[in-house]
Amino acid sequence: MQFIDRTKIIVKAGDGGHGKSAFRREKFIPKGGPSGGDGGRGADVILKVDRNMNTLLDFRYHRKFVGKNGGNGDIKNQYGKNAPQCIIKVPAGTLVKDAETGEVLADLVNEGDEAIVAKGGRGGRGNAKFATSANRAPTFAELGEPGEVHSFPTRRSSDLSEERR
Repeated sequence: MQFIDRTKIIVKAGDGGHGKSAFRREKFIPKGGPSGGDGGRGADVILKVDRNMNTLLDFRYHRKFVGKNGGNGDIKNQYGKNAPQCIIKVPAGTLVKDAETGEVLADLVNEGDEAIVAKGGRGGRGNAKFATSANRAPTFAELGEPGEVHSFPTRRSSDLSEERR
């Protein structure tokens, strides 16, 4: 078995779902009004320490991790589904740095330590959220926000004491 202690990974959080522009239409309700729901939140990308891993060998060939997108809003004020978190298991002693600045983003030492490395996008608002006394029937809705994209050099070692200070 090879011991890989340095690698570079690319992570992309999920995009937020789009809001819906819809109107309530029923037989005996002449002025139904707006009924568009909000979009769901995109998935965050989380690094989590797993005690069963002891090398970064898994990241040698699988370097890109993408979170799922949030669900779109729907009619009848239905919210879109929030995406499940994208959890990446790493060994204890993993050091994550920002590729551009070299700043240490996470130092994952103990089992169960977690670090959110990419935030998911916020879901867009549906047209029901924009209804006011002045504008009772808005015809627009917001789009979901995009998730963050980052590339990180990760490093794993049991003796990084001079870098962790």
